[in-house]
Amino acid sequence: MAKLFQDTLEKMPKFEKHIFICTNQRSQDNPRGSCNPSGTGELHQLFKTGMAKRGLKGTVRANKAGCLDQCEHGPTVVVYPEAVWYGGVTTGDVDEIIERHIIGNQPVERLVIADSCLNSETCPHKSRR
Repeated sequence: MAKLFQDTLEKMPKFEKHIFICTNQRSQDNPRGSCNPSGTGELHQLFKTGMAKRGLKGTVRANKAGCLDQCEHGPTVVVYPEAVWYGGVTTGDVDEIIERHIIGNQPVERLVIADSCLNSETCPHKSRR
């Protein structure tokens, strides 16, 4: 059985890109904000639907993610293997990210979180505790 599983895995094509969409939910009064305030995972569903419409299923994977620790920039989306982090993503941005970045390989610069803000305590967007 293990050999059959391994053979199946080796025949499966690898995803070219992974999109991680933060679906972490916090209360509206939380000072860090919430990437999924409604709890519906709407951004994740829009990415999945948008990619399916474009025939990208099996090539690109949209994954729900827990907290990506970029809450002050939320809603947050990250695309690998490029490691491009997007902040403030809205439902209106999903098609643009798919068309320009996922298909066209050009990040949507207006949504990119600056490297100096990623995992940095000195980022001006971080709430002062």
